[in-house]
Amino acid sequence: MALGALGWALEDARRAERLLDLTGLSAQELRTGLGDPAVLGAVLDFLANHEPDLIACAEALETEPAQLIHAAKVLNS
Repeated sequence: MALGALGWALEDARRAERLLDLTGLSAQELRTGLGDPAVLGAVLDFLANHEPDLIACAEALETEPAQLIHAAKVLNS
């Protein structure tokens, strides 16, 4: 789910730039951190902190926003 959310976030250049700016991650860190729960949790936290993106991403992934929030909590614990 987190990888799908990352893919969705990167589809839009402005959103991708905001993701990097707000998470403090570099493009290289994203690439190398695809299997890292902390990196994936940061992506989901990014979405959780901007409700319009959270809702749009959940719709694109055919899930509920609460599922994305739950996945973030699991990855961040």
